[in-house]
Amino acid sequence: MAYENIRDFIAILEQQGELVRIKTEVDAVLEIAEITDRISKEQGAANRALLFERVKGSQFPVLTNAFGSMKRMCLALEVQSLDDIGQRVREIVDPANLFPKPGAGIMDKLQMLPKLAELSNFFPKTVKKAPCQEVVLTGDQVDLATIPVLQCWPGDGGRFITLPMVCTVDPATKITNVGMYRMQVFDHQTTGMHWHKHKDGARHYQHYEAAGKRMEVAVAIGGDPAIIYASTAPLPPAIGEYVFAGFLRQQSLEVVQCRTIDVRVPAQAEFVLEGFVDPGERRREGPFGDHTGYYSEADDYPVFHITAVTRRKDAIYPATLVGRPPQEDAYLGKATERIFLPLLQMVAPDILDMDMPVEGVFHNNVIVKIRKRYAGHGKKVLHTIWGTGMLMLSKFVIVCDEDVNIHDYSEVTWKVMNHVDPQRDVVITDGPLDILDHSCPQIGFGGKMGIDATRKGPGEGFARPWPDEITMDPGVRKRVEERWKEYGF
Repeated sequence: MAYENIRDFIAILEQQGELVRIKTEVDAVLEIAEITDRISKEQGAANRALLFERVKGSQFPVLTNAFGSMKRMCLALEVQSLDDIGQRVREIVDPANLFPKPGAGIMDKLQMLPKLAELSNFFPKTVKKAPCQEVVLTGDQVDLATIPVLQCWPGDGGRFITLPMVCTVDPATKITNVGMYRMQVFDHQTTGMHWHKHKDGARHYQHYEAAGKRMEVAVAIGGDPAIIYASTAPLPPAIGEYVFAGFLRQQSLEVVQCRTIDVRVPAQAEFVLEGFVDPGERRREGPFGDHTGYYSEADDYPVFHITAVTRRKDAIYPATLVGRPPQEDAYLGKATERIFLPLLQMVAPDILDMDMPVEGVFHNNVIVKIRKRYAGHGKKVLHTIWGTGMLMLSKFVIVCDEDVNIHDYSEVTWKVMNHVDPQRDVVITDGPLDILDHSCPQIGFGGKMGIDATRKGPGEGFARPWPDEITMDPGVRKRVEERWKEYGF
């Protein structure tokens, strides 16, 4: 049974011993962030979600670190393993389920219908009445100061909404896009809109800006965990986040029409900010202590004018903290790694598995393993990754053989250090990088490195025999295992 809202999720977290209720009054300026940072870096049972019930100057409690472990990420998406969702994706995108084979009979085609029909069950359901509109504030009633928006780090430019679901409508397809872009609070009724040029929200805005038209925007805060995660996922524009959330929760997501603009939002959200972005208007936003562990620079971004705030009567304000990893976003990123692997494999079926290390803050490092079949195969995969969706932003890519456990970074390091000849196996190129990458000489563009750590053969200029790894005789290993206690261990 899918969660209806964030409250259902909180109840499960508490039931599972994954939630701490903090009843001491805390300050949304820095104090909540310091507590959350300490807890998010704990290992095991000490790392729990935090519900701050008394926040200085606000009537609303604050939830942080709700997705901050693999267990909680699985609880959020209601699976035993994130690979379970990847398998569901694999079944949907399997060409055998999407396209009948030449000469297939009618019965073969009919057998494919249940998988294809499953997709139609996930379209959002529009409702007329929603919990997110129990309270409606417009005009001078709008006051962002009543919401306990966090200032996370001392050098931040101010308070930032850090878990917003920014809803915009594609002017061509009319599909609602939901993205997660930080929002600095400028005053009681305006915020920044931190759209990176590579994101769908920015693409929509560029269309309106070119036409000299005002763009309507809604921002939902809180809701079913599936739509919160979906708003962070790198979906292709043709697949809306509402449909993807329905797929994740295996039940249609309820949405409702905003009161003052023509945008639909999750009906079970805690808060909704309705408003617009004017063409050409910019304001200095930042700095911001980002998920890289460094402050991102201040820059000019569009301004979001809020004309209405709707909310639940007893709303809860969910927020996240980003900074030096690991933080909560590490587990959201790991979910993306496992769920979207099958889509990468559609483009590059030679990739068997992938790992995006937390320390690489996801857009900086990708490790994959392949079943190598020909000379140059490793380098071919490097370029495939750089040409695929948002993986184009990857700064470092490492390709390993199929027998390498790429989730064991010690093993990967061992293979790279031993297998790689820097002159032969390292590819240096340039291309688009994440806007937050502070190392590149200009924003969003710079150098990339690919490392082919696969075994080399004659076709790649390696004339000597490749050495065998040292392993013990299987019979001896088994005998020692059986007699292990006899040795006194």
